[in-house]
This record gives sequence, C-alpha cells and structure tokens, in this order.
Amino acid sequence: MTEDQLEQEVMGWLAEVGYRTVCGYDVAPDSDNPWRSDFRQVVLEDALREAVQRLNPKVPPGAREDAVRQVLNLDTPAQLMANRAFHRLLVGGVRVEYQRGGETVGDYVRLADFANPAANDWLALNQFSIKGPQHTRRPDIILFLNGLPLVVLELKNPADEQADIWKAFEQLQTYKVQIPDLFQYNEILVISDGSEARMGSLSANAERFMQWRTVDGETLDPYGQFGELETLVHGILNPALLLDYVRFFVLFEEDGALIKKIAGYHQYHAVRSAITQVVQASRPEGSRKGGVVWHTQGSGKSITMTCFAARVMQETAMDNPTIVVITDRNDLDGQLFGVFSLSQDLLREQPVQVGTRGDLRAKLGNRPSGGIVFTTIQKFMPGEDEDLFPVLSERHNIVVIADEAHRTQYGFGATLKVAQAGVAEGASRYQVGYAQHLRDALPNATFVAFTGTPVSGEDRDTRAVFGDYIHVYDMQQAKEDGATVAIYYESRLVKLSLKQEELPHIDDEVEELAEDEEEGEQAKLKSRWAALEKVVGSTPRIKQVAADLVAHFEERSQAQDGKAMVVAMSREICVHLYDAIVALRPDWHDPDPEQGAIKIVMTGSASDKQLLRPHIHPGKVKKRLEARFKDPADPLKLVIVRDMWLTGFDAPCMHSLYVDKPMKGHNLMQAIARVNRVFRDKQGGLVVDYIGIANELKAAIKEYTSSKGRGRPTVDAHEAYAVLEEKLDVLRSLLHGFDYGDYLTGGHKLLAGAANHVLGLEDGKKRFADNALAMSKAFSLCCTLDEARAVRDEVAFLQAVKVILTKKELTAKKKTDEERELAIRQIIGNAVVSGEVVDVFEAVGLDKPNIGLLDEDFLAEVRNLPERNLAVELLERLLEGEIKSRFSTNLAQEKKFSELLGKVIQRYQNRSIETAQVIEELIEMAKKFASASGRGQQLGLNDDELAFYDALANNEASVRALGDEILAKIAHELTASLRSSVTVDWNSRESVRAKLRLLVKRILRKYKYPPDQQEEAAQLVLAQAEVLCEAWV
Repeated sequence: MTEDQLEQEVMGWLAEVGYRTVCGYDVAPDSDNPWRSDFRQVVLEDALREAVQRLNPKVPPGAREDAVRQVLNLDTPAQLMANRAFHRLLVGGVRVEYQRGGETVGDYVRLADFANPAANDWLALNQFSIKGPQHTRRPDIILFLNGLPLVVLELKNPADEQADIWKAFEQLQTYKVQIPDLFQYNEILVISDGSEARMGSLSANAERFMQWRTVDGETLDPYGQFGELETLVHGILNPALLLDYVRFFVLFEEDGALIKKIAGYHQYHAVRSAITQVVQASRPEGSRKGGVVWHTQGSGKSITMTCFAARVMQETAMDNPTIVVITDRNDLDGQLFGVFSLSQDLLREQPVQVGTRGDLRAKLGNRPSGGIVFTTIQKFMPGEDEDLFPVLSERHNIVVIADEAHRTQYGFGATLKVAQAGVAEGASRYQVGYAQHLRDALPNATFVAFTGTPVSGEDRDTRAVFGDYIHVYDMQQAKEDGATVAIYYESRLVKLSLKQEELPHIDDEVEELAEDEEEGEQAKLKSRWAALEKVVGSTPRIKQVAADLVAHFEERSQAQDGKAMVVAMSREICVHLYDAIVALRPDWHDPDPEQGAIKIVMTGSASDKQLLRPHIHPGKVKKRLEARFKDPADPLKLVIVRDMWLTGFDAPCMHSLYVDKPMKGHNLMQAIARVNRVFRDKQGGLVVDYIGIANELKAAIKEYTSSKGRGRPTVDAHEAYAVLEEKLDVLRSLLHGFDYGDYLTGGHKLLAGAANHVLGLEDGKKRFADNALAMSKAFSLCCTLDEARAVRDEVAFLQAVKVILTKKELTAKKKTDEERELAIRQIIGNAVVSGEVVDVFEAVGLDKPNIGLLDEDFLAEVRNLPERNLAVELLERLLEGEIKSRFSTNLAQEKKFSELLGKVIQRYQNRSIETAQVIEELIEMAKKFASASGRGQQLGLNDDELAFYDALANNEASVRALGDEILAKIAHELTASLRSSVTVDWNSRESVRAKLRLLVKRILRKYKYPPDQQEEAAQLVLAQAEVLCEAWV
C-alpha cells in the first residue's frame, strides 16, 4: 500500500462521515476552476463569505465584510497568539458595529452554526499546495469548516519502515515554520501511517500527541488495533462531534508561556456522559446524584473538570447554572482555581474564590444564576450560635463539583458535643459532618464527583453518595494510552532482630520510665511504646535505610535524571531520616529553603518540639519549595514527607517514590501516582518499598483496575437501614423507663442518667455497647437515605451514651511525653539490630526484581486475589449479628515490654511474607508428613484433610503452579492470616508449621473441602492443581 492509496482511503472515510471531498489540484489557483486567487491564501474566502452571509442574514453586508476582514487579518505576529485570537472568533463570534436607525449597534457575526452541524459547509481537500515566505508545501489532507482550515492530517507510507508517525510529526513542525499562516486557523493536528494515528494541539510536543480510541465512548479500538486512523476519523472528525469538541474541549493556558491543550477521548466522553447524567439528576423529580467520574491520577482530571464546567454552563436545559467547586485543602483549592482561571476563554466567566465562611454565604446566598465559585468544604461550618447550616439557595440548577471526593464527602453522621461542666444545661449540640452541612446549604443542588481513587469501604462509598460511575478511565487504560507511564515496584526490606543480651535491661528501664503511672496506664504506655512506628524509627534501622536510599537514588539518577520523594511514618522519623542522609551527604544540606538538595515538607505549629522546628516552614516557603521541586533544573532532588504532597501534587520530573510507611487502599494509589506522570524520556516511575506493602499494593491495584471498576457489588442502603431500625429498637428498649425525650437539648446530666440506667441492667453495659456499635456501622452504610437522616441525632445521642459507658479517665501525665519518647527511642535503639537490606524477591528465589505494576503477568496474579468489598462484608456481618464491641482488659499489664517489642518486630518481618513462601512451606510440611506413619492421628487431621496434604506432597509441580480457584483462595487466606499473625515467627520453622496446620484445617472446613471419599478427594485436588498458572512461584 502506498501513501497515495492511504490518502484515498482516508478521503473515503471522510466522505462517509459527511465531508465533500475534492482534490486540491482540481481547484488550485492555476486550474480551470480556481477556488483561490493565490497559492499564499490558506482560507477559502468565497466559502467563508457565503457562510457568513447564510448564518447572519440580519447583519448588514458591510458589517459582515468587516467580520471576514478581521478573520483574514488576525493582526498578531506570534503563531500561537494568532491561533488563540482566531479560536475566540470561531467560538464566540466576531464583534462588529453598524448603524441602525441612527444608532450604533454592537453585534456578533457567527462563523459557524454550532447548534446545527448540517448548516455548515464541510470540505476535505487533499494535495492543497500553499506558498510560504520561502517554500511551497503541500499537506496531505486539510479539513475546512466554512472555508476555514481547522484540521491538518499528515500521512506516511504504511509499507515504508522508515516512514513512521514521528516522521509525520517532524514534517508538521517544519510546515509550522515554512507555511505558518495555515496554522493560525488550526484546531487539531493529526499524524498517521495508516495503522497508528495520533492527534495533538498546535503547541503539543511529541509525547502529548495521543490516540483517539473510541467512536461511541464505550468500545475501545472498534476498527481493531491497526485501525487507529479509521477510529479517529469516525470518532472525532465527524462534523457534529468536531463542532462540540472545538467549542468545549480546546483550552489555552497562559502561565509564563502560552500553551494550547485539547482533550483526550476519555475526557471528551466523560464530560458528555456527565452532562446527560446531571441534566437528568437536576430535574425537580431527579435524584440530585450526578454520578462519579473516575479518572486515574495523572490523566488530566483538572482539564476534564474545566471542560465539564464550560459545557454545563452552556447547557440550555440547565438554564444558566451556578457551579460550586469543592476541595478539602486550601492548596488544592488554589491549584484547581488556578487551572480554571487560566481557561477563561473557554469558561467565558471569571471564577471567584471564597475567602471566609462569611464570604461563602455572601457569594452563594440568593444568587439568581450563573457564576463559578471555588471553596473548601470546611467553610460549610455553622456559626457559633447555629446548630444547622442555613439554606443558602433552593435552586435546582446548582451543580456541585467535588474534587478528589474520596476525602471530603462522607460526613453524614452526627456526634453529640456536650457543653463543659459549669455551663448551663441545654447547651449540648449535635454536630454533623461537612457533607451534611453542604447539602443543608444547597438542598436541591446536583452533586458530581471527580476522583482518581474512589472509596469503597465500611463507612464510605463514593458511589453511595454521588450515584454510579459515569465514566471510568483506570490505571491500566491510561498506561496503555501513554497518558501515564508504567510504574515499577522494588522491594528492599531492612531485616531487624533484637539483641538478646539487652533484653533483661530493657524491661527494667521501661518499668522505671512508667513507674509514676497506675497499672492500667502503664500497660497502655508499654504497648504504645512498642508500636511499629518505634521499631521503624529505631536508630540502627534509620541509618540502614538512609545508606541504602542514598546509594539507590544516586545509582538511579545516573541512569535517569529526575527527582524522588520519601514517605516516612511520622514527622519525627522524617527528621531522623533527614539527619541520617545528611550525615552521609553533608553537601546536600542547606538551612536556606532556596538552597540544598534535600528538604522535609510537613505541617507543624509553633508548639512543636525543638527537633521538628527547623523543618517547619510557612505557607509561602512551602510554595517556593514546591516550585523548586517541580523545576527539573533546580538542585532540590529529594523531599521527605509524611502526608503532604501525596495528593493533588504534580511534579512530572519525579521518577522514584521511597515508601517507609504502611499504606493501603486509595491512599497508597494516590501516593504511587506521584511517579506516573509523563515527562520527556522518562521510562517509568519506580516505587521502592522499605516497609512491606506488596500485598496492600496488590489489593489496591486489583480494586483500581478491576473490571473497569464497574463490577463490584454495592450495598443496598435499604437493607442496612432495616438493621439500623432493629438496633435502634433494641437500644430504645434497653433505655425503657428512662425518659431521654429531650435529647436534643439535654446536656451531660441526661447522658449520665442514661448511662446509669444501663449500668443498672443485667449485663447492660455489654448489651448496650454491642448494639450501639452495630447501630453506628449500619447508619454509616445508609446515611444518605432521608429516613436515616431523620434519626441522625438520636443515633448520635446513643453513641454518646456508649462512649460514656466505655471511656476510661486518663490520669494526669507525670513525666513529659517528650522526655519519655526520647528515652524510649534510646532504649529501642540499643536493643534493635538492623541487618542488611534484603531484596525480598531474591530471598524467596523469585526472579522478579522489577514488577511492572500493570504488566499482564502481574495483573494476572492480582486477578486471582479474592474480591473484597468492605461495605458488603460489613453488611453481611451486621446481618449475621457478628459485630460486638470490645472492652479493654488488663491482660496487657502482665506482658513484659521486651515481649511486646519482640512481637512488633515479628509483625514487621511478617509484612514481607509472600504467598510463594507460604506455598513452599506447605509443600515442605506435606513432604515431611508423607514419610511419617500413623500420620492422621499424629497430625490431628481427618482422612479428607490428609488427602489434601497428600495431593500437595505428591504433585509438587502442579501445586507450585496453583492456578485453580479454590487452592488459590486457600493460599491467599493462609498468607493473609500469617502476615497478620503475631504468633508466627517466620524464622522458626516450628512456629510456622504449627500455625499453618491450624489455619489449613480451618480454611478447609470453611471451603467444605474436600468431599467425603478420601480417594475422590485426593483425585479432585490433583485434578484442580493441574490448572496451571505461573504467577504464583
């Protein structure tokens, strides 16, 4: 196939979607039928004049001619500036003035009919020669709207290996210089070699040229993987789609330099779907749930939100709506406001930012229509003398856009705030969450969520609050499209153990530290001091991590220049890690925020301890640090954070994330997305794990790539409400005989009275607490229902009674916490030995030093994880009455501190247990058992269970592959149980085997496995084990 044949084929597709197709030679200035007088002309002036006359019959001819003149002479030498000037004329119309009845009238001349695509003249011309200042060039195909050249397609020979799409890209760059006038009118550039095709804006560099992968917004690659160009022609160059795209999906941003951005296919279809949903939801009988747009971080969510706002403002059915954009942090509010402010051309409105709570009420209260208002959720807070937030507007055409909705939109519950002693009774107040205040303020508004990581947990489910997913663009698709780069994972765990000779001293020293306290408090202190954080922050381990991190980062920086972020467990650990790194590389340190290669970014206040103070900076300095870190040329290469900058922070040049803090779910996904941004020749982002997050990572990636996110079952809120009603009945009957009718105003006395009443009942405290806990959980699952809101305050009162029943008063602190913390740090530092950093995969004998988190192999392994939906599991447990409250007992008192510390270290080591290790261990056990006699009795296994072990022992190869569903589930459950088990010391084989034996029996029973007959059971296991899957080992 030649380039010419490809060109003819494309012209055929263009004719199919609605263009007149003409060969440029037939209408050239030197032909028999010239459409231009000169090869230098890039606009078909006759076609333009005809369209202007047709679309603006009421405007006098002189004014129409003035409009044409303005379009032909854009009066701006800079190409991109001229392009913006033209775009404004195309979308908004050309401003003209003329005399009518002796008065000067201002008017706009339309260059296109956006409401009726067929009323325009659509033309595709190939071989259209254009004469530039020095050269004559002939682009392959140009698409004209009413004589204006909006789209340029540059094609390359599909059969020529050398002629790829990037050659076409280079050619367009040359054309921009040699025939610049053509590009003043350009909206989209397309490059293709027939099978591959990309589109980009006038200012886009090569990495920003993207595929258009769908026609209907649902099916990807409908013409097959080699049909990219055909998909693009049908999917966006179709006249009706192109008009909509040009009007609402083209942005110019001027932030230092002017750039032009155009939306990707996922952004375009997300906005179109969201508009349909919002129009329906905002009708008087609508649900007010506009739905959830889930676009993975790094895929241009801010642009999607801007285009959505522009589109919804112009939607006739919405009748000039007001848009309220909600974030949960000032820095995010500022960032997003910045993006919107840069896009005023598109929005045709200057967004406003709310400064204070009073300002919010002024800007939203009784606003008749229109406007784009930015605020943080925290400004929806009632005043001192208000119980509820007042209604600001009852209009239906208000659209609330929640950014990163997973963090802010779940405060529907109420809590009872009781006035301090000495204050008049009746001063107690019910406080509800911000989400409820927001809905109280704007009761008829429609809510739309934009998020990179929706939440589905026990008490928060993004879809329950906002409605179902409107559009999903997950990590896997973004990576395939090149919208984000691949993320790789490397595990580098620091081995820890305890110095045996130190243990006897430890207990004495800790006893001494805690001697001022009463017994119950001592136990609490000990368990707090022996927490994972203390082990992770112990001096020997910090030194080891610092040395490894410095070596690793320096090596990575040689291969690929870029920046890195370290996530640590606490602010103290941030500082100790900083000190340890700076001890190794003194030249990285500089006290001046404008200098130095390493910084800590964290929150803090004047009351913080001395250790932290040098690293706590005011907002302006943090802004400067942010700008320094984002600048690839700035020497600031390494930042240490606890949770700042883990969301909504974009530094495309960052290529490594060092994780030394346990994380899971959406928080983990948010963090790793910091390294997935596309940047120059960045090959991929790397997540280096020092703490053991592999299993959490698998679980999170499963959730955020599973079946396009649409497959997970959600909770039926009405079912949960039935449980809530039942538990409320039980609690009301427990309080029978005690009048708490005025719980809305009654203060502490009423609470104390209710608690005393419960204590007077047999086993009252336990029964009340159990039911109150189940009630709270059930309420969290159905809090979005109106009938649940009706009992919200009573629920809060009953929760408060439970708190009083179960609370223990803390004694006054005797020794300052800071002194104690320091002493504990030294004690643990002396007792903990830090071994070398271990690559877990190497240690287990797995050949996977670099896992691409979205590679097929890894995803295949992830898919075998059992599906989990916390909310659904919680509902099941509620229905089965399994939720009980736990009262703290004093068992911890007897435990020695050294034992507690030993357990924490064991738990730390167990974080790194991989399923592969568990399977190895099972096989080893089974082999041993196979050689013994009277095995069943010896092991305490019945015949069926024994058959399972025989299958493991006799068919080792099959079991290693372990792809079968039941066996896979068993292996996963074993791994999960072992990782979370404190009683397993992975270094002691006996402890591992004893635990495994118990767990296997329990899990086999759970899976009702195998069947009755021993022989059949063995056969069944063997048959299942033959379904092979390499991912396990």
